[in-house]
Amino acid sequence: MVNRFLFFVFGLFTLLVSAQVEEQPLDSIAEKMIIIEGDSIVYSSIPLEEVYVFSKLNFKSYKAKLRYYILRRKTIKVFPYAKLAAERLQELNDSLSKITKTRKRKKYTRKVQKYIEGEFSDELKKMTRTEGQILVKLIYRQTGHTAFGLVKELRNGWRAFWYNTTAKMFDISLKEEYDPKNVEEDYLIEDILQRAFAAGKLERQKSALDFDYMDLENRWNSVSSKSN
Repeated sequence: MVNRFLFFVFGLFTLLVSAQVEEQPLDSIAEKMIIIEGDSIVYSSIPLEEVYVFSKLNFKSYKAKLRYYILRRKTIKVFPYAKLAAERLQELNDSLSKITKTRKRKKYTRKVQKYIEGEFSDELKKMTRTEGQILVKLIYRQTGHTAFGLVKELRNGWRAFWYNTTAKMFDISLKEEYDPKNVEEDYLIEDILQRAFAAGKLERQKSALDFDYMDLENRWNSVSSKSN
């Protein structure tokens, strides 16, 4: 049963494809030239991605260390699905905005759902309850919506209620949000993600939520020092 709600969430989305223009070296001067439809634009500086300098991981106990590494393994496993969910939600919304008739919108959504179930059902079946709950949180991180809200918006409130009730039987709430500012486990998940992005273990995707990792780190380091 728990896998059915996971199947439905991923049945909401279609793949996004984006193209980028590669930067070309100008000369020995540290400048870049980007080619846009045959025109050359010279920049005197090179735009760089934001880079974090991570502090060394310190744990109060072996239990805390074990908890972090178990959480890291689960987070790295499920994040690609949450990332894909965000991409496919955007594509689905773009497609549905072009379909005016309700019947055709429902037919299109069902078609996408069946396709995704067939593509990912084997992997989702391997998820544990805790991995499923982390996935729900990460879907919120990537989309800004709870899994419950997505089901309610694209199907109906009654179905969303029953999906949530069924999930609760397995200790999973579809209404779970992602709050790294106030929930320690969510902060640890964010720390794991940022380190994995920097190390190239996960492909970075900007969160739909408004928070700054450095602010989070300072906040939780302050909380930790006060508790010692």
